[in-house]
Amino acid sequence: MLFLCYPGCSTCKKAQKYLEDRGESFTLRDIKLENPSRDELAEWYEKSGLPLKRFFNTSGLVYKELKLKDKLPEMSEAQQLELLAGDGMLVKRPILVDGDTVLVGFKDKEWNEHFA
Repeated sequence: MLFLCYPGCSTCKKAQKYLEDRGESFTLRDIKLENPSRDELAEWYEKSGLPLKRFFNTSGLVYKELKLKDKLPEMSEAQQLELLAGDGMLVKRPILVDGDTVLVGFKDKEWNEHFA
């Protein structure tokens, strides 16, 4: 299981504690130091069944500085994936990749259903 997070993020810390408390083994990857590649993001996007916008950290500074709220709807999926692959701080976190399951963000309900 791959757990992508940003160590300074309080939500990521909660998600990591969630995994540790349940005795789950995972590989930790700092999303800022080792940003997901375009191919990884494309694969996770496909597996997740989520809209691509869910992969963006919409509350982040980079997202706001680039005014992506207005630009994303006009961009192709390929352009959005390239953008995400270019800066780990644009990517919503944490991301949990467990086989064919991809969880984006930390929502108790989704995580509880996955680990039930």
